[in-house]
Amino acid sequence: MKKKKELLFNKKDKRELRAWLASDGTERVTVSFYRYVRIENPEEVRDDLYRQWSEIGCLGRIYTAKEGINAQMSVPKENWKSFEKHLQSDPKWTDMPFKFGVEDDGKSFFKLKIKVREKIVADGLEEDVDFAYLGTHVKPCDWNALLSDAETICVDMRNKYESEVGHFEGAICPEVATFREELPVVKELLKDKKEKPIALYCTGGIRCEKASAYLRQNGFKNVYQLEGGIIDYAHEVAKSGTESKFKGKNFVFDERLGERITEDVLANCYLCKDACDRHTNCKNVACNLLFIQCESCAEGLEGCCSTACQKINALDEEAQRDLRKGQKRQSELQIAGC
Repeated sequence: MKKKKELLFNKKDKRELRAWLASDGTERVTVSFYRYVRIENPEEVRDDLYRQWSEIGCLGRIYTAKEGINAQMSVPKENWKSFEKHLQSDPKWTDMPFKFGVEDDGKSFFKLKIKVREKIVADGLEEDVDFAYLGTHVKPCDWNALLSDAETICVDMRNKYESEVGHFEGAICPEVATFREELPVVKELLKDKKEKPIALYCTGGIRCEKASAYLRQNGFKNVYQLEGGIIDYAHEVAKSGTESKFKGKNFVFDERLGERITEDVLANCYLCKDACDRHTNCKNVACNLLFIQCESCAEGLEGCCSTACQKINALDEEAQRDLRKGQKRQSELQIAGC
């Protein structure tokens, strides 16, 4: 008799899980970490991590690939030592540097999701990035000094929807929607500045690891990267009382969608154009647009991005499902040329 495959993923409904998280009183810590390291069997690593972490109540979004691991997680405080002990017991993850949430209410993730990907950061490159060419890591306490040099060119290695709500003063913020678009764009923008000091930053450092090596492979001489990213920088300025050169909010890829670093509001509501840096997703499931919406517009449109989406969201769930099926069928017909 064939052995039944072990269930290593969560099949509960998102709404049910969100309701559970809202009422759950477990004290949690939000943490992120990554490491570029050769993994021959990412599927086995994924399954082992899922078994261990689901057993101690961990939640989060984790990617494993042959090039390493990228994790954003919520760990019960009472189980932190167990979590850390298990992780550090594997030679691949020894001395893993953790980045802890700046604003943390324990409501960052509502389920544990671990996926095997081709890469832990999709870069869109045909050639491999040689990490022997990594840029110079700059500690958060030294970052302001680097930026104060008039020769330094600061570049935000995040997406436009991240940088629009918060960025370092004077930084170049490319108009891109994904990291895979950004590498060639930045290379082109800086093509005449290969001798200049280039200072890269991102949320926690993972994108800059790849970006700094890529730029150095392409002839850039003086590439620097913010060690620990915006997250560690925010902790450093809070601890030292140093002025934050990062203004606004740090976008995060979890239920919070942002951590406030300074009180500066750099963006505007997409609808009424009032000053606002509150990201949200359209309540119409079929749309799910990530956009900036003030509380007044959110109230008027019931959390939707438009009156059209508001009308759809007002339908019962069965009617919405039928509508989505019809839209999917219409899309299939268009692709087929019918």
